[in-house]
Parts: sequence; C-alpha cells; structure tokens
Amino acid sequence: MKNLFFAILSGLVLAIGWPTYGFPLFLFFGFIPLLLVEHSIREEKRSGFKVFAYSFLAFFIWNMITTWWIYNSTAFGMWFAEIANTLLMSLVFVIYHMVAKRTTFTNASLFLICLWLGFEYMHLQWEFSWPWLTLGNGFATYTSWIQWYEYTGTFGGSLWVWIVNISLFKGILRYKRYQETKVLKRVAIFNIAYIVIPILISLILLSTYTETGKKQEVLILQPNINPYTEKYNTTDARIGDLITTLVQDTLSSSVDFIIAPETVYADNNKLSNFEYSIAKRTSRRLISNYPTTHVIAGISMYDRFTDPERVHEQTNQFGPNDFYDDYNSAFFVRPDGSSELYHKTKLVVGVENFPYQSVLKPILGDAMIDLGGTVAKKTTQENREVFFTRDSVGVGPIICYESVYGEFVTGYVRNKADFLAIITNDAWWGATQGHQQHLAYARLRAIETRRSIARSANTGISALIDQTGTITQYLPYNTQGVIKGQLLTNDAITFYVRAGDYIARIAIFIAIFIFLITFTIRKKKL
Repeated sequence: MKNLFFAILSGLVLAIGWPTYGFPLFLFFGFIPLLLVEHSIREEKRSGFKVFAYSFLAFFIWNMITTWWIYNSTAFGMWFAEIANTLLMSLVFVIYHMVAKRTTFTNASLFLICLWLGFEYMHLQWEFSWPWLTLGNGFATYTSWIQWYEYTGTFGGSLWVWIVNISLFKGILRYKRYQETKVLKRVAIFNIAYIVIPILISLILLSTYTETGKKQEVLILQPNINPYTEKYNTTDARIGDLITTLVQDTLSSSVDFIIAPETVYADNNKLSNFEYSIAKRTSRRLISNYPTTHVIAGISMYDRFTDPERVHEQTNQFGPNDFYDDYNSAFFVRPDGSSELYHKTKLVVGVENFPYQSVLKPILGDAMIDLGGTVAKKTTQENREVFFTRDSVGVGPIICYESVYGEFVTGYVRNKADFLAIITNDAWWGATQGHQQHLAYARLRAIETRRSIARSANTGISALIDQTGTITQYLPYNTQGVIKGQLLTNDAITFYVRAGDYIARIAIFIAIFIFLITFTIRKKKL
C-alpha cells in the first residue's frame, strides 16, 4: 500500500507544480516518491513490471490533471495523448530501473536525468510530438526565476528540476541508512542552495536587463468567434466587416501593425487566388490611408490540382486524379499592397497531420484525420518565414502550436526577426487551463530569444509580452476587443538562439554512453 500511495503522491505533486494554477516549487519534489518506490522494489521478482505499473499510475495522474482539457477538442485525441505520453514516461523509468540494478547510484542517477532530457528532446522532433509537459515549461508563470533561459532554454529548467529531485532522493537514502540528523541538515542546506542560487542569478539578470530597439505600435485583435458554432459557418466578408469594426476606433497613423488570429479568414481560400481574396482586399482597404501600417493575420487556404507528379506525403485526395494541399497560413500585407504567405510548419498531431501514415493508415484508416475540427492533413513549409517591412523591421509569424517549440522559434530570430507575432485559436479547449498554459509558454519564448511578442488569440488570451517574458497588456478570455500598445524590437542574438537545445543533445550522448558501459561495471553500494 505504501508504494501505491507514493506513486499517487508523485503524480499529484507534479500536477500541483504545473502552470497556471500551480506553484513550481513542488516540481523539485515530485519525482522523489516514485524514485523511492523504484528503489524499494529493485531486488524483487518481476520488479520491472512493478516499476512500470507504479510509474504508469503516477504519470497518468500528472498527465490527466494537467492536460485533460484536450477532451474539449477531441475525446480520441485526449485519450491518445494521455496514454501515449504516460507510456513513454513509464518506459523511461523502466529503462532507468534496468540500469540502476546493474550500476552505481551516481551512474544510474546521471543516466535517468540524461534519459529524461533525451525523451523530452524526442518529443520535439518526431511526428507524435507532444512537448507540453517538458519540465522546463513548469516555470512559465514564474519568469523571474528563469531569466537564464536565454542561455539554456527550457532544458535548463528540466535539468534544474532533476538535479534537485535526485539530490533530495540521495539525501533521504543516506538518512535512512545512517539515521543521523546532520545528514538531513546537510541535505537541506545543499538543496536550498540548488534552488535559491539559480533564482538569485535570474533576479540579477532581470534587474540588469534593459529592453532596446525601435518602438512599434500594434493593434492586436481578439474577435472572439466561437469555432464550434460561428467560425466555419460564416463568410470571409462578414469577418472582414468585423475586423473593420474592431479597428475603426483605434487605427491611426501611428500604428505599425494590425495583428489578427489564426485562420480568422476560414472560408477555404484558393492559394492561387490570394491576391484577389477578401482577406487581402480588406487588409488593403484598412491601411489604404496609413502608409506605415501593415497587416498580419491567419487564413485557411487550399491548392487543388490534378497532376499526380505534384502529389507528396501531405497531399489529400478527393478522388482519382483529384488532389489538394491544405494550408494553415499567415499572410502579411504592406501599405504598398505587396504581400507574403507563411504556411504553418509544426502541426498538431491527429488534428493537422497523420503521423507515420504509411505504417498507421492501413491499421487505423482515417481515425487520426477527422479530429478537432479539421478533415485534412495540412501542408507545411520548411523555412521559418520572416515578414519584413520596407524599413527592414522583421516579424516572425508563429502559428498556434509552433509557439511551444523553443528551438523551432529560434529559427525566426536567426532569420532576422526583430519581434514575434503569435497568432492562435485556443477556443477549441474552452475556458480551461489549456489556453492559459499556451499563453504562459509564449513567455518562455520571449526570454529565450529576448524578443517582444504580440499574441493574437481568437477568443483569448491575447497579450503583449516584453523581452523579459512579462505580460504588459492583455485581453481576458472570451472577450471581444483590441489591444493597442507598443513593443520594442531587438536584433541581439542570445546564446540559446545560437546553440539551441544543446543541453538535450549532450544528455543523449551521455545516456547512450552510460547505457553501453552499464553491463561492464559492477554495482557498488551508495
């Protein structure tokens, strides 16, 4: 019963530490009960199965409490995400258990830390990508603690969490062995230092950081269109009228950018006809009398064709020799009428893409496609597009889910983005933690890149975020309105932008090395 209680406790403590309702200090203790469970059953028969069972329970609780809101978009997607992520986390613990039975405490602990970081890195790369619960994301609402993310990215936070958990776990084992209070005192002193010193470094960075760059005045639109009852049952003409109404009282010659949310124009525009679309015509009309104002907005587009030579793995098919590519895009319109498009690259699993289609489609059929309000795979582009004004201000258009990927976002900055525009539609999840967590993660991108962020969300929360990750202005959820505010550009490049997720890549190398030598080293006592 004790092990069952500890497994449940681990799941609950990790969940209590998660944003936006939680306090991240709990993350430093969340794995300790589960580590104690694994240690206590290490020499038992069928210990691997027991470790899997207890870890599955702990991680399932954590996953369900923090991300149950996916259900509002798709029941199948929620259960798939919760179970798949739980299985992967549990597999990490089982592999750690196998290594821990055969090597020293130090080697096993280092292996667990590196293996977990490798698991998180994999979740950024493969087609079943789901990095929502990357441990470093847990500090997203306490940005004053993590200003050093400009050097480490979120993997610095994940490493921080694991170092403290392992150190406390080791201290508990030593105390159980020696029963000396001085052991507890030493453990307390060291681990308080492990927690406090990075926070102090962050506070120093925050107090000494000064935003630099040109001021840009932005209008951030929040149209508050219900995606289930309105968004796909209205016309682009009505959307154009709504946008015009929203900006008419706030648009002036001082405004540099009007930013509207993801797929605000959802009337399936033909890619080749974008120049004549309502979206572009409305945008040109809005800024016709404002020679310094630009428009960024989301649009749903398609390209239909009959040439089989153009078919690729993301192409959809109506019938024989009847194909189409489906795009979730951002468009940019300058005062002179010129325009550009960016097609979303990081797609939501199941909702916008069919992972490993050649293998899974014969098994699942179309079960992975018709989820979350879409009926087709999306077509992507490889490069991170940056939209430039005539006076060379670069803005990186980030569409929805893309904002969860730290290293991915650095691509916009390397392509000379001076600030970032996140356009999203979080309305699928309703008034849950989903949209709040998504906003919080955007704050991490601001710190990592030291770029201001203008975030336009269909139903909210839209916000202005400065280069330290502080929200300076916002519109509440389920509110229609406009944010008129200023942000500062920046052309400096942070260490993280240059190096990317180097912590995870080093960790993977170490984990592989330890795994390979594990069976050649005799186990020693702690």
